[in-house]
Amino acid sequence: VQLVESGGGLVQTGGSLRLSCAAAGFIFENYAIGWFRQAPGKERESVSCISSSDGTTYYAESVKGRFTISFDNAKNTVYLQMNSLKPEDTDVYYCNARSPVLDGGFVYWGQGTQVTVSS
Repeated sequence: VQLVESGGGLVQTGGSLRLSCAAAGFIFENYAIGWFRQAPGKERESVSCISSSDGTTYYAESVKGRFTISFDNAKNTVYLQMNSLKPEDTDVYYCNARSPVLDGGFVYWGQGTQVTVSS
C-alpha cells in the first residue's frame, strides 16, 4: 500500500508542471487526497486537496488561480496541474491521502517529488 508520485522537475518562471499521485494497493474511495510542500527548515504546508467522494476542492491562497487539482477515478490517480509557476513554488511536494476515522482513519504519504522553478 503506497502512494506513487511523479511529475516534478525543473522549470522556468511562468512555466507549468503536472504532478501525479497514484494509489497502489488500495482505492481512493471516500478519501481526502492532498498535496503538501516543504522547503528545508520549514514546516510542511498544505497546497491543495480534493475529496474523492464529491470532488470538493481546497486551495491555499498562494496557489489559487494557478494550480488545479483533479481526480481520475478510472486511473485511481490525483493530479496537480501547476501553471504560472514562481520561484517561491520551489519545494518538495508530497501527496497525502486520508480516510475518515469511521472508515479506519488511514493516512498515507508519498515519497515526495522535487519541484524547482528557476528565475
